[in-house]
Amino acid sequence: MAGIRKIAASIIRATNHGDLTQRINLTPWDLQLLKIEAIQQGLLFHKPETKDTTNRIQHLKHSLSSTLSFFPPLAGRLVITEHKDNTASSFIACNNVGALFVHATAEKTRVADILQPNYVPSIVHSFFPHNGVRNYEGTSQPLLAVQVTELLDGIFIGCAINHVVADGKSFWHFINSWAEISRGLDKVTKLPALDRWFPDGINHPIRFPFKKEEKRKLCELPPLRIFHFTKEKIARLKSKANAEVGMERIRISSLQALLTHFWRFVIGRQHVDPHEETRYMVIMDVRHRMCPSLPENYFGNAGMVGLVIMKAGELLDGGLGKGALGMNKMISLHSGEMVRNHYESWLKTPSVITPGMASRSNALLTNSSPRFNFYGNDFGWGKPVAVRNGVANKTSGKITVFGGAEEGSVDVEVCLPYEILEAMGNDLVFLDAMC
Repeated sequence: MAGIRKIAASIIRATNHGDLTQRINLTPWDLQLLKIEAIQQGLLFHKPETKDTTNRIQHLKHSLSSTLSFFPPLAGRLVITEHKDNTASSFIACNNVGALFVHATAEKTRVADILQPNYVPSIVHSFFPHNGVRNYEGTSQPLLAVQVTELLDGIFIGCAINHVVADGKSFWHFINSWAEISRGLDKVTKLPALDRWFPDGINHPIRFPFKKEEKRKLCELPPLRIFHFTKEKIARLKSKANAEVGMERIRISSLQALLTHFWRFVIGRQHVDPHEETRYMVIMDVRHRMCPSLPENYFGNAGMVGLVIMKAGELLDGGLGKGALGMNKMISLHSGEMVRNHYESWLKTPSVITPGMASRSNALLTNSSPRFNFYGNDFGWGKPVAVRNGVANKTSGKITVFGGAEEGSVDVEVCLPYEILEAMGNDLVFLDAMC
């Protein structure tokens, strides 16, 4: 496979821009993400039969412009104000300065070159814009950047959305809406709720300590490998975990069982001392945990990190049920009251996540959700054949989950050292839950 060639870049503005003075104040859920990178996710398609590339690119630009009319934050910029007391404040200016649209080509790369290898080919990372861009750079960089890369027999649509503006759920809400407009709908079926949530009595914009950091050199990442689990095999894992727990009032979910399956394998291969603590972090959507619940179409960040801590010996000797039960209990503890307390605690002692903060030995971190609508995104020439991530925010120990192409299946992208991924791919007991 050769590299890519960028053909053209342009700025796309919303067709109907509305109030150019609109501003959206940011919550702790948003502000804590200023120093990390954008969300980068994309979709791989077979190339449509029609050869009219020019019209297809123009159509995508036009439909993107129409979609931005419903999502004004994505056509805006961040504003960060530094104050004399060594604090800063920030908001989104919905000024319709525009999103970035890049047209590129990878003339010697086929769809099979992306799908067939065990490991994600490095060329996939070049299918995404905004590599290395931190969220605070959204003061000058577009908050949404799209790259459409033509392969020899396919198309890849890679998107980068500033993580201060949107979480994973909001990211896919936008992509789903763009696909609808591209297919010919006049308006999106689910309008975004743009107002951020603040408790009563909170002054905003919120002030917080903030200092830009010098960019570090990009380190070479561990390899990425994708493991596919069928609906039937996930059901078997779930059944096994619940049988081992043996409690009628507690039901282990499919995802809890699946993540514990990975957790136990990785800790076993790292040969961790049985008395040493291991950690599993799960980024959870809290919209439905609030009381009252936030709207399902809440557009922004509404998430927090849940942490399970368990000694390696307990995790490995306790069977699938032990780790899954720990994960289940941790998630159940995140009530609306706990989420609100965590939010208000941040207001008292604000902190901003720094790159690599979640990366540590004996720890795994999971983001994304198999419940997002990945494969319903038909832009007018058919549904995608795969979902892929960019390189942004990748660290060793990060596990990203996607819904698979077949109903009920799950694809798991794992970032770990090569020797662990190889052991995973060659372990018959581990693979028995996949095949």
